[in-house]
Amino acid sequence: MTAFRITAPVAAAFPGTLVALVTATGLRGREPWPDTAAALDDLERRLADGTWRPADESDPRIEAWHTAYRSFGTNPRRVRPSVDALGRRMAKKGTLPRINPAVDSYNAVSVRHGLPAGAFDLDHVTGDVDIRPARGTEEFTPLGEPGTVETPKPGEIIYADTAGVLTRHWNHRDAHRTRVTEDSARVAFVLETLHAARDGDLLEVAAEELRGLLAPHAERTAVRYLGAAHPEDAV
Repeated sequence: MTAFRITAPVAAAFPGTLVALVTATGLRGREPWPDTAAALDDLERRLADGTWRPADESDPRIEAWHTAYRSFGTNPRRVRPSVDALGRRMAKKGTLPRINPAVDSYNAVSVRHGLPAGAFDLDHVTGDVDIRPARGTEEFTPLGEPGTVETPKPGEIIYADTAGVLTRHWNHRDAHRTRVTEDSARVAFVLETLHAARDGDLLEVAAEELRGLLAPHAERTAVRYLGAAHPEDAV
């Protein structure tokens, strides 16, 4: 099993952190996912007719991540939180990218609810996964750039396993090694907030929505939560 944990330094610096860990096993990524396709179409239709817009940096959900990024030395207007970048892209182009059904599912849920989301192929994770400050010695290969190696700055919040960095700047970008493809069968999805007291209910709604998109195409799904009272769980 793979343990996911919020480490003590992160819990101390960001005490309102709450992470929904949505797991799916036996995923079938090469079959049609009509509910996911419909969710994407619905968001794009609502954006086009003016009844909905993605959260931007004036929204408290996004503003909180900008503040967090600045606290560990990242300029959030140059290196944006994933949900901020995705929402800006959608607002500009009018569409969301189509990558593969699993990725499309968490993108739709992320932008609908204004919460950062990501995912890891558990068959390519080594050891346990910690949300922790970088030491400045780790290596990270960005998604889509298998020939690139970066080194996070000391103090930057990362997801990391025993083999390296899985995300930089907390949730800005995922690693190439643990990317989710059509053939990923065991996946851990994460949805995050820095304000559990304010946005905990929203996070639960988003997690169940994501689980609902995954469940018809998986043998088993589950939702767990990591926070101050329960900083570690295994999947």
